[in-house]
Amino acid sequence: MNLLKKLWMGTMDLFSDREEPDEPFYDPVHLAGVITAVLFSFGAVFWLLWTLLVFGGGLPRKIGPAFQVLFTDKKLSDFGWVGYPYELGVFEGFAANLMALVLTIALITGLWWILVKGRYSRGR
Repeated sequence: MNLLKKLWMGTMDLFSDREEPDEPFYDPVHLAGVITAVLFSFGAVFWLLWTLLVFGGGLPRKIGPAFQVLFTDKKLSDFGWVGYPYELGVFEGFAANLMALVLTIALITGLWWILVKGRYSRGR
């Protein structure tokens, strides 16, 4: 019976209006802002990686043919290129892949700047 009373009082304590002085204060607006920021960040990273690796076959699929066009006697038409923006062949979606690569490099550089460079500039 004592255990049941203890459980009941613990449950009622969850819904009480009384505030403990040493309990941290959580603002629901701040909590909602953090949740929104985390979901936005996950979506942005997912979009970057999906565009970089999947969209139009992904960037890794285009690197080999691009090097062959640049350094051998192959032509863009050997890889299905008819003309921009209609038939790009293997290079379908290359503009979005390159933009995602630039944004990914910018994101990694920004995170490095904040986490690594900032630590040493503060004298830690």
